[in-house]
Amino acid sequence: MSDYLDSLFSLAGKTALVTGGAKGIGRMISEGLLQAGARVYISSRSAEDCTAAAEDMSALGECRAFPHDLSGLDGIQALVAEVQQAGHGLDILVNNSGATWGAPLDEFPESGWDKVMDLNVKSPFFLLQKLLPLLKAAASSEDPARVVNISSVASMMTQTQGAYSYMASKAAISHLNKGLARDLAKDNITVNAIAPGFFPSKMTRHMSTDEGMKMLCSLTPLGRIGKPTDISGMVIYLCSQAGTFVTGSVLPLSGGLELVG
Repeated sequence: MSDYLDSLFSLAGKTALVTGGAKGIGRMISEGLLQAGARVYISSRSAEDCTAAAEDMSALGECRAFPHDLSGLDGIQALVAEVQQAGHGLDILVNNSGATWGAPLDEFPESGWDKVMDLNVKSPFFLLQKLLPLLKAAASSEDPARVVNISSVASMMTQTQGAYSYMASKAAISHLNKGLARDLAKDNITVNAIAPGFFPSKMTRHMSTDEGMKMLCSLTPLGRIGKPTDISGMVIYLCSQAGTFVTGSVLPLSGGLELVG
């Protein structure tokens, strides 16, 4: 890498926390941050999956597992305590953990609503709230601390596919993202959201057949689903010197799926 590109995109010396970092899009983001030079902490509800993923990714750089259930404040507080105890501060927070639920409108359960809204909206808000002292301490006007919220292209579309709480939660996090960006600009913290389309993940696993993949690709104007470098590249951009003047944005990463409506 040339000195110019290194100065723009290197994350050497940075510490990042990626929630849901053991699998799917979170794993793609974590691997990208590691390869850009960051120290990465990953969190996941499954201790086994979280530990195994951190061990695998340690081949790319310093990666540690902090497994916690972030659907409630107890788990959030426990994760924050571990990040504090690690002693490296925090430069980057990626709020990626999420859940979905699908059911017909007249059968949609309260449990499916509450589970998704808790993990997709409440958790990112309170995790950011509790980590603010660390992020403020790492921030400067020349090199802000960064928050990246993972929304979804579903927040921009009207096709429900029965995922009512999911689309509502992602629209909520996209709008909350803008308010947080405005409030935290004075503290030199940028807050941006990415709205992915179809990527290989637990949420699209049921479509992983050849026929399912063809269908997903046919729905996307660019004719393919997302790949790891698509999401990791955008996160690296937002978290590097190249992205220091970007805040409050919700960036579609869907191959044009949001244009379909």
